[in-house]
Amino acid sequence: MNNYETVFILTPVLSEPQMKEAVEKFKTVITDNGGTIENVEEWGLRKLAYPIQKRTTGFYTLIEFDAEPTLIAKLETAFRRDEKVMRFLTFHMDKFAHEYALKRRALKKNQPKAEEPAEEPAVVEAAAPVVEPEVNVEEEKANE
Repeated sequence: MNNYETVFILTPVLSEPQMKEAVEKFKTVITDNGGTIENVEEWGLRKLAYPIQKRTTGFYTLIEFDAEPTLIAKLETAFRRDEKVMRFLTFHMDKFAHEYALKRRALKKNQPKAEEPAEEPAVVEAAAPVVEPEVNVEEEKANE
């Protein structure tokens, strides 16, 4: 079994239940074909770097899974057949990428939740701007 990671972008016109249904569909494609899902991250609605199909936002989802190489063709066929998917990318993670993903997940679990108030940073006051006196050139010439 190889470690894979897939990221796909769903169209922004979907409602929350429709988006979750689409994600579940792709998760079942993975599990029904002998893969095991390690991690699922729904990144939510994000701005695209460039317009895709005249849309500027999309629902991003990341799925990390273990599977045989033959599963990838079936998963990508499912992505292509679903009109809700705007873009997708699946790649094989080497051992270093897999270790990094494990560390990233462990750090994410240990970080405080958004609900918990974080320690407020100290407020630094800006220094008042220095105002130089106006110099009249004609008066200086007259004084010389």
